[in-house]
Order: sequence, then C-alpha cells, then structure tokens
Amino acid sequence: MINETRIITQLKDESKKEAAFNTLVHEYQEVLYWQIRRLVLSHDDADDVLQNTFIKAWMALDDFRAESKISTWLFRIAINESLSFLEKKKKNISISSDVIEDLTSQLMSDPFFDSDETQALLQKAIAQLPEKQRAVFNLKYFQEMKYEDMSQMLGTSIGALKASYHHAVKKITDFFQQND
Repeated sequence: MINETRIITQLKDESKKEAAFNTLVHEYQEVLYWQIRRLVLSHDDADDVLQNTFIKAWMALDDFRAESKISTWLFRIAINESLSFLEKKKKNISISSDVIEDLTSQLMSDPFFDSDETQALLQKAIAQLPEKQRAVFNLKYFQEMKYEDMSQMLGTSIGALKASYHHAVKKITDFFQQND
C-alpha cells in the first residue's frame, strides 16, 4: 500500500507529480478495473471507463484537497464514470432481459473471467440490479467497504446505502431461489 501523506506531497510538487500519478495508476488500476467491470460487465467498456477515470483524476489533481483518502477519491471518480457510462448506454438501448442475458454471456465467455457456476449465477443476478444498487452491492460485498467510506464516496446517506444493500441482497437471494 502506498503512503498517503507522501504521495499527496509528491502530487503537489510539479517535478514529482507525473511519477506520483504513475504510482497511483500502478497501485489502483487493477482494483478499479474490477470495480468498474462489475458495473459495466464488458471488458472493453471497463477498459474505456478505467482510462476515463484516470484522465479525470489527472485533470482534477489540483482540486484534490486530501479531505478523503486518495483511494476513496479514485473510487468515487470510477463509480461516477461507470454510472455515467451506463446512463449513456441506457439511452442508446433499452435494457431488457435479452440484453442482460447477452451481457452476462459476454462476461462468462470472457477469458479474464474465471468462475464456477455459483459465481456465474451471482454475476447474472448482480447484472439485473439497478446501477446504484449494483454499485453499493459491489462495494460492500467485493470490496468490503464500510458504509461510512461509501457514503463519502457516493455522497449518499449511510441509511440509504444500507437500504440499497439490503434490497440488492434480497433481489439476489430471490434470483438464486428462482434458479434452484
């Protein structure tokens, strides 16, 4: 893990800024990729959103006030970029069960996705959640993120996040019961 104080100092120093940012990219690209991937499902889309995330982060470095951890700030950008991407995509196509089935099939056949049947069913269930519930579920379940950190990242109350997570778990549980 990187030293937050040191990296923030380096990001503020013009002579060290680029190297420090490259350290951030190296440190967080994989975890951000998988967070994005769980939201957008497609490898190519996840790569595009990840690239946009780092571009936005680079452009906003001077505005980073260190009121939150760098990882929280990067996750916030990644989730916002993912949700924006999904919103744009939704305008272009109507999300039907066939589209979800196609996206899930793409995910299962992707060489980067390695899972068993239960994991495949879980991914299919997650794919059917509304975007915000999907984001909250992924952050809590896969990243084991605390609600306080999620609240800061998403700008949503802890109560609303707990409710979203509860509804997501219920929908996923119902999905598994229907697919026994």
